[in-house]
Amino acid sequence: MKRNENIVLLSRDHHFGLLHVWKIKQGLSRGIAPERIAAYIAFHWQHNQQAHFLEEEQYLFPYIKNELIDQALREHEQIRQLIAQCSIAPTEALLTQYMELLTAHIRYEERVLFPYMEQNLSDETLAEIGRNLSAEHHTEVEEYPDAFWQ
Repeated sequence: MKRNENIVLLSRDHHFGLLHVWKIKQGLSRGIAPERIAAYIAFHWQHNQQAHFLEEEQYLFPYIKNELIDQALREHEQIRQLIAQCSIAPTEALLTQYMELLTAHIRYEERVLFPYMEQNLSDETLAEIGRNLSAEHHTEVEEYPDAFWQ
């Protein structure tokens, strides 16, 4: 399904999020120390994911109040908690849990939440969202110096 032009920036972020997960999976399959991978997760959070979550929470989610948004917000909080746990005591199990939750969250937003919003928000509301996102959207930074996934 083609994404509405007003929220396509968020879908592009999701692409980078799935690439982030792929890199973690590659690192785990290569036996990379959990601490190295956790440092990458912290970098990604600080330079990409945190801004993405805030953009969704400020510019997209307020337009709908229902269980779909509640689920997305719960997942955001769970992901934040996993990132915090990874920064304190990373383990392979914790990194795997993070990967699985982030992947499921991205798939949920792309397959359920965004299509719902596209169908239920007016063109004017979607245009307003698009203007806000265009004015505030961050640019993905993927210049991490430790390419452990290669």
